[in-house]
Amino acid sequence: MAYEVYLKKNEEKRIMDGHSWVYSNEVARIEGKDKNGELATVYDYSGRFIGKGYINHASKILVRIFIRHNEEDGEELYRTRIAAANAYRQALGYTNAYRMVFAEADGLPALIIDKYADILVMQCLSLGIDKRKGMIVKILTELFSPKGIYERSDVAVRAKEGLPEVKQVLYGEVPDWVEIEENGVKMLVDVKNGQKTGYFLDQKENRFAVRRYARGGEVLDCFSNSGGFSLNAALTAQKVYAADISAFALENVRRNAECNGISNIETVCGDVFTLLREYKAQGRKFDLVVLDPPAFCKSAAEVRDAYRGYKDINILGMKLVKNGGFLATCSCSHYMTLPLFEKMLIEAAKESGRTVRSVEIKSQAPDHPALLCAEETQYLKFFVLQVLG
Repeated sequence: MAYEVYLKKNEEKRIMDGHSWVYSNEVARIEGKDKNGELATVYDYSGRFIGKGYINHASKILVRIFIRHNEEDGEELYRTRIAAANAYRQALGYTNAYRMVFAEADGLPALIIDKYADILVMQCLSLGIDKRKGMIVKILTELFSPKGIYERSDVAVRAKEGLPEVKQVLYGEVPDWVEIEENGVKMLVDVKNGQKTGYFLDQKENRFAVRRYARGGEVLDCFSNSGGFSLNAALTAQKVYAADISAFALENVRRNAECNGISNIETVCGDVFTLLREYKAQGRKFDLVVLDPPAFCKSAAEVRDAYRGYKDINILGMKLVKNGGFLATCSCSHYMTLPLFEKMLIEAAKESGRTVRSVEIKSQAPDHPALLCAEETQYLKFFVLQVLG
């Protein structure tokens, strides 16, 4: 008999509103017996049907609901949802490189699929999805005929599901580097060892946006990674300095610049916090400073320390901007909410002693849609600020 999960009283509202996650501490009782990772039916305390999802007793997220009506779990459901997710991206004009499936936002919790030219990269972040990746690969090959499919399930969150970290070829042949085109710029993506699934696709619109603020000036791109912001800025700027602590990342910046015939980027290897303090001591100023750091907090318990880190680096960034210049600043942690991030920027402006105004506020690209009922899916903040004096 399949598992039947009954919630405690008054624990159903968030889930009835559309959130997928059922936490183990919200459950009153479980009836039936089945294998871990199989389909379970979730009911409220009174026995009213809520939905179905895969169960995992090893995880604090006991069930991830993805069936709300009369659909049957299986190949046809996955085929329909993956095809619909891809059609949505294509309707927006994405063709070469984009997020094809974004987990809960596309009705397939814990499944990430990114497209890099003719290579697909997959992440399986729950036990239920991991058990079905063979079926998912079959669907992807039939729908899209990729040259290769690579799994990048080398993420720490898998440990919470009782799963090991995995990187492997799932289908076809996957080269070490895949050339994509984004905003008319060629990029070499390291799908096997690069950040996330190889590249930060969620910033594509924001990288394009910096071109107008870089026009004719000197740009400092901090935490440059493989150079997405640097290359876009270099198309309009006089000079770009790409700063990162990783020599490997900076070598990729140089390779990407060479692919595009761009010669006005200089790489700077070092700790960004130290580098910014050195530039301040030297009296250096830039027309545009880009701050795109890694997530400073990956849990709610880390928010306070992360807030201080974000404020510190933004104060430094503001102090390095010429009068009338711009600061483009980001956070990719959903725990650093938009109101909290904006509050931090207001405090940073006051403490920097500069007069600062907000010019543009953006989020993740439309191929990373967010569910209004699930704040975790709305995670990226991108502010462009002008420093007036």
